Order: sequence, then structure tokens, then C-alpha cells
Amino acid sequence: MAETTAIDIEWIGPFAWPKFETESDLPAIPKHPGIYLMTSAYKTGYIIYAAGITRRPIPIRFREHTMKYLSGDYTILDMSVMKLGVRKEIWHGWGWTPEKRKDYERRENELAEAARKQLAAFRIFVANVGKMPRILERLEATIINTLYKDAPPFCDIPDRGMMLAPRWKSEIPITVFMHCAVKLHGIPQQLEI
Repeated sequence: MAETTAIDIEWIGPFAWPKFETESDLPAIPKHPGIYLMTSAYKTGYIIYAAGITRRPIPIRFREHTMKYLSGDYTILDMSVMKLGVRKEIWHGWGWTPEKRKDYERRENELAEAARKQLAAFRIFVANVGKMPRILERLEATIINTLYKDAPPFCDIPDRGMMLAPRWKSEIPITVFMHCAVKLHGIPQQLEI
């Protein structure tokens, strides 16, 4: 990796969330490892909610995400307003208290249905950049941190507090050239990871 100073990345998509291909009328996610973006249609392209990485096939990782959404562990958003660039939470995941558990149990059916609507509305983009952990980690961290620093609404949509692993001071910078057939709002065509 020390010899790598530039990478070209081809984002492909949009794809459907696994098991929601019929509802979204989109193809299935390719079965390779890499990096992925969870997005929503927005104006002339797509607005990004999250970036993630996996060294396993992406659909396998998405099975885990599906369980977390349907069990209330992840935040559930109103996707009808995300396409307008608005983050509106229906349920705030990430951490449980006894009061929150009671609220979830009271609203479980409603929240599970809202989660299914969110998964069906997501538009997934993927890039096959291999399995090298530090490349994946640095790329994910740079994308999310770039979104956090961007102007509204792009900085407002992603969850905060992700566990990220950006470039260490001891690592040589890598220039990443991003290519996509559609507009991915908030991500420049060139990043340094």
C-alpha cells in the first residue's frame, strides 16, 4: 500500500437494498466486497446518508444492516423528505435506555414498517476497491468527514458519531479519483485519503 499514491474508483448504481428489488424496481447489489453508499434521490442526483465498508460480499453486510434497522438499533428516517434534502427522524437508534425500550415496544409495528419503507427507498452505490482494510477505512472516513464539512443539506443528512479510521500521520496520502455516471451530491471528484 505504501507504493500506492493514486486510485481510480468507479461508483456503480443505483441498486436496491437486498430483498427490496421488487419494491424499488432496481437491480440487486453486486456480490463483491468494497465500499458502499446509502443514498436517496435528490434533485439531479443522489444525496448521501451513509458510507460503509466490508471485506465480505456487500449483500452479506446488508443482511446485518437490515436486522439492525428492523430491531430499532439504527435511526429510521422519513425518506419522503430526505429527497428534499431534509433529515427527519422517525426513530433515533444508537443506544437504549429502559424508557426508550418501552417506547420502542409500544411503537414496534409502526417503526418496523417505517424501517421497511426506508430500506425500499434507499438507492445503493458500490465500488469494488478490494479488501485492503486501511484503503477501505481511509476512504470511508474521508467520505463521511467530507460530508460533515459540506454545506447544508449535505452535512445534515448523515448520522454523527460514526467510528471512523482516517489516514494516520505515518501513512502516505493517496489521491482518489471518483467516477460515477450520475451525480453523488457532497462528494468531490477528487479526494485525498
